[in-house]
Amino acid sequence: MQSAVGRVRFLPKGFPSRYLTRRLLTKRTYATGNRSSQKVTPERNTMLLLADYEFQKSGGTRGTEKVHASGLDNPRYGSPKDFRKAIEELKATFSEPGAVSDDPEVLRPYGFSENDRHPASNHTVVVHPESTEDVEKIVKIAIKYKMPVTPYSGGTSLEGSFRAHSAGGICIDMSGMDKILEIHEEDSDLVCQAGARWMDVNDTLKVKGIPLFFPLDPGPGATMGGIVSTGGSGTNAVRYGTARAEWFLNITVVLPNGETIKTRSRARKSAAGPDLTKLFIGAEGTLGIVTEVTVRLAPLLKTDVAVVQFPNVRNATAAVKDILNKGIGIQCIELLDDKLMGAINTYGQPIRKWPEKDSLFIKFQGPTESSISESIKLAKEITKLHGATGFQTAKDQKEAESLWTDRKNAPYAGLALMPGCKSWPTDVCVPVSKLPQLVYETKKEIKEAGLLGTVLGHVGDGNFHAQLFFTSDDDMTKAKELVKGMVKRAIALGGTCTGEHGVGIGKREYLYEELGHGTVELMKKIKRTIDPLNLFNPGKVYPDSPPQNAQESSS
Repeated sequence: MQSAVGRVRFLPKGFPSRYLTRRLLTKRTYATGNRSSQKVTPERNTMLLLADYEFQKSGGTRGTEKVHASGLDNPRYGSPKDFRKAIEELKATFSEPGAVSDDPEVLRPYGFSENDRHPASNHTVVVHPESTEDVEKIVKIAIKYKMPVTPYSGGTSLEGSFRAHSAGGICIDMSGMDKILEIHEEDSDLVCQAGARWMDVNDTLKVKGIPLFFPLDPGPGATMGGIVSTGGSGTNAVRYGTARAEWFLNITVVLPNGETIKTRSRARKSAAGPDLTKLFIGAEGTLGIVTEVTVRLAPLLKTDVAVVQFPNVRNATAAVKDILNKGIGIQCIELLDDKLMGAINTYGQPIRKWPEKDSLFIKFQGPTESSISESIKLAKEITKLHGATGFQTAKDQKEAESLWTDRKNAPYAGLALMPGCKSWPTDVCVPVSKLPQLVYETKKEIKEAGLLGTVLGHVGDGNFHAQLFFTSDDDMTKAKELVKGMVKRAIALGGTCTGEHGVGIGKREYLYEELGHGTVELMKKIKRTIDPLNLFNPGKVYPDSPPQNAQESSS
């Protein structure tokens, strides 16, 4: 019979050997109990043993909610002394200059962002891995010293997804893992590390003369791992969908027990059991750390751009519905409100002046020039029926790129409306038919609050972004309340608190209201099962407890 000590690894010093032997030799342990069909590894035994030991020390009883409280809701992390030992071991393991740092000045950008208004929270140490094996080593040290682990890559999150836990912890900076590992042009896919930026991937394909591209287009600087973790998308979602739409064929993930898995093969489709790839999409690093991805690529097609103005958002949205229902070849269709169009006119060095009206930026797509011309003709007729004016198309590809640059610069242009201001960006998503009501009521509330704000919408899928500007703490409080009202209104209209920014710490409180008690509790059970020590990005995504009315309704 294998010894008890041989069936575990990375236990902290001082762990009681008497407890270890007793637990591993009884039927209550996972290794020797009734779960023999589950693969047993030393790492899994370690993870479960530590969780069970902490649970027993807390006086809990199996089968009660106390085990949940001691894991997800009230985690027990290592002491400051443990954390210092972990840092020493990390520095010994990764001895290259700059690979590990606990310098407060180095740590600051990893626990703070100029792009959001969530509180800063610094990590204890940052580590720069170069491979999946490096991430495994980091996670095993984290298990040994019970240290929280938070992944970081592009740093573009707007909901505090990479903030440190209040206890501190290890920040794993994935940005150095940015290599493209394989390109399969004949299969229209490629394999890359999680830190690869989507824009760099597309630039590489262009340089190599490969007429394919990765179609999801969130903010500049976003990485593949970040897109997976937040379920990101972008302007192309109306045509290509989001991260959940089979663009990620397979991902390599390091689990909270230090084990690495691949979620599926490179095949275009698979019916081999539940889709574990999607388990990690939108989980924001709480269930595993994505280290590599296999992504589908789409053919590069010809495009053209048009801009058209409307008397109001309702007319613009009605036109979009008719354009989409006609099957017109659209790659993107974006709504910019009157204030944002005015901001574009003053941002940088504008080469044109736009009418300051609610406007649509439309990118047409097709295999031939004639197909695009036909799409433009149909779209122009439809928009005219809805009161549109000034339908303008690009004269050539250079002008098309220039027109679309105005759209891509819109979030930055908004800041020019109030020099020296800060902003609170947020997003929600509703059924397309409900978007006019949501935008109208939001703009009305912004005006009543005495704040300046802009609206930008991926109108083809009902996702819209608001950016609220302020210069004082009082106005920041007003902005926070406006965001809360916008979210609650979106949920009441059958929508979601976040279309593509993710949950992070900023939207956790709304999940019970949006998804219901049973759904959120199932999410928590999955988290507790995969990460019983709650080491992976704790404090993100999962709300602490349901509101009182949700508890009452479920009883």
